[in-house]
Amino acid sequence: MKATYHPGVHKYALFVVCWTAGLLTAGALVTSNDAALAVSDWPTSFGSFFPPLRFLTGGALIEHTHRVIAAILGIWIIVLAALLARYDERPWLKKLGYAAVAGVIFQGVLGGLTVLQLLHYWLPVMHACLGEIMFAILVSIAFFTSRWYMQDLPQYPDSNTPTIHSLVTFNAIVIFVQVLLGAGFRHHYMSYSPHVIWSLIVLLSVIWTASTLRRRFPEVTVLARVRVLLHILVGLQILLGLGSLWSRITTADAPQPMPVMIAFTVAHTVAGAILFATSIVAVLVCYRLVPRKREVLFATTKGEVPA
Repeated sequence: MKATYHPGVHKYALFVVCWTAGLLTAGALVTSNDAALAVSDWPTSFGSFFPPLRFLTGGALIEHTHRVIAAILGIWIIVLAALLARYDERPWLKKLGYAAVAGVIFQGVLGGLTVLQLLHYWLPVMHACLGEIMFAILVSIAFFTSRWYMQDLPQYPDSNTPTIHSLVTFNAIVIFVQVLLGAGFRHHYMSYSPHVIWSLIVLLSVIWTASTLRRRFPEVTVLARVRVLLHILVGLQILLGLGSLWSRITTADAPQPMPVMIAFTVAHTVAGAILFATSIVAVLVCYRLVPRKREVLFATTKGEVPA
């Protein structure tokens, strides 16, 4: 179905993406400061949704601020879903908006259980990973509501093996596994070794994906931008990861989390989320520009030639 571009909806979707990035930063601050249980009740904080300021110091302030940002995000996502339902003609995108609402509600409940269950049962890891999935969903909605996605675009057939769709999807999965391993390490469910070892696999996967994009589609500007961005982000992520590991080792005997460790860890966590979201964008761009084999076969059968 041909959709109509609504600049207000797209700009609002971008705003929600930026707010979510702020929430990921706030969540990383909670973890890095060991502040997850600084407020031990939920959904209230110290028995109230608006606790007295005298209670909000140190880790409690960080944790409560994270909750407030998350609650506001829930409102923003409900509004986004309503805008999609009102203005967008694509039923599947409306459903994606509803899924985002369901996801943010589940994420809130999962965060509450994380506190009430005292960080047990891998709940913090599930909470962290779902947060990254939600970020990717919201980035996808912003992508689908963009003018670029809705315009008529040239198509670039790909007859190679593996298909570019399979390759970019594999790359996104590899990066998400790294997100999972990183969350497991940050929340003390595993050592740093799996995360460090898998980072090399992520690097190889990104290099393979980017080099394939360059080789098969050298003339496609948007794919060139995607592969360059993937290269930049994975390089930055590895540097931040090394800095985070170094800061943890050198401050291991400190009585509390030190600023240098907090800064590196937060930056590493947020950059990881952006890298994962970018890998999802790579998937969406490839599906938008490169017809799948069965689409080419169908067009050929009907006597059409893909543009």
